Amino acid sequence: MSKAKTTVDVTGEREAFAAYVCDDQTKLIIEECAEAESLSPDLVFKGGIASSVRALGAMPCPHILFIDLSETTSPLEDMQALADVCEPDTIVVALGAINDVSFYRDLLTVGVQEYLVKPVSKDMISEAISQSLEMMNQVEEADVEVREVHSRHILCVGVRGGLGTSQLAANLAWMSASQKIDTSLLDLDPFFGIGAMTFDLEPGRGLPDALENPARVDGLFLERAVVKAHPNLAIMAAEAPIGMIPDPTSEAVEKLVNTLGENYGCVIVDVPRTFLATHTDLLTASTDIVLVTDLSLASARDCIRLLSQIKSFAPAADVHIVANRVGAVNEVTQRDFENSIESNLDVLLPEDRKAMIAATQKGKVLVETAPSSKFAQAVKTLFSLIHEEEADSEQNKGWLQKFLGK
Repeated sequence: MSKAKTTVDVTGEREAFAAYVCDDQTKLIIEECAEAESLSPDLVFKGGIASSVRALGAMPCPHILFIDLSETTSPLEDMQALADVCEPDTIVVALGAINDVSFYRDLLTVGVQEYLVKPVSKDMISEAISQSLEMMNQVEEADVEVREVHSRHILCVGVRGGLGTSQLAANLAWMSASQKIDTSLLDLDPFFGIGAMTFDLEPGRGLPDALENPARVDGLFLERAVVKAHPNLAIMAAEAPIGMIPDPTSEAVEKLVNTLGENYGCVIVDVPRTFLATHTDLLTASTDIVLVTDLSLASARDCIRLLSQIKSFAPAADVHIVANRVGAVNEVTQRDFENSIESNLDVLLPEDRKAMIAATQKGKVLVETAPSSKFAQAVKTLFSLIHEEEADSEQNKGWLQKFLGK
């Protein structure tokens, strides 16, 4: 333990990485993999979680921490002790001999990033270090963006097509604008998006120009490119001929979203889920992510997959899982769905086809035409969850706060 105290900087500067392991073979593997990533192998120590708790109680906790649980008989209780000496944003990778799905889920539930069953290989450790470094960088970039932009970026994505995600995004945008928040609604489907059509507006050429010529995008460009559905609601959308716009680059999308954030207090992005495979910056820049689902087996599967991607690329974002069209014929019950995705549904949007059709025929959103409807009240609940006071927000929670349930 003296080695840990003399090696780790105790002046307040956090190390990027450290590991505490129980056996020599694992120690050697982690040392080699750490060195390959330009991390110090001197920060791989012999000793499991008990040793780490003693050592880290006297020094700053690293950003990434590998912990061996092999020798503990009470791993979850020991994780509680570790939580007391760790920073909230520490990325924890646990190792252990227990090969049990329930144990794995328990660790993930308290915020552990990954659990590796021993014996571990170089490939396993190398991949875990690489993913942790990527996550650390994503968190730092996201924190910088939030501090600099001072706006709320809300990403709306349907776990499958046809779930009413665009309608929900439009209703959220209108509600935000009606609360005197300067709001922009960005519909990133240039061919089939309904962001402008929902409000009975012509979208113009703003979005195609922004994606094709990102260097032109600035505050003045936005003034000319958006269409107004409300004095406080600017919309960027398109109805381009199919295939006439090339796939946008990540740089173009990032520039557009960031510029919107510099000019509006709330940016709502309606994004096709297929975008998220190649445009992960959309996740990173988000303060809130609204996942829209229905109660079907296919949606449960895809919800799990998207939650995993969000955890990797947007760990600082608040995630709101919304079930739409509740009350229609569902394949699974709410309870079974929640058990399957291992998360609670935050908001249930009732099926109200008659009111929705009436709003569509008027070129308006349901929260405007029927503000006292159950659907509008559910959207209001979601809006309140998203726009909580910053002190009550969980956007900066790390594994420590998740574990303690704060």
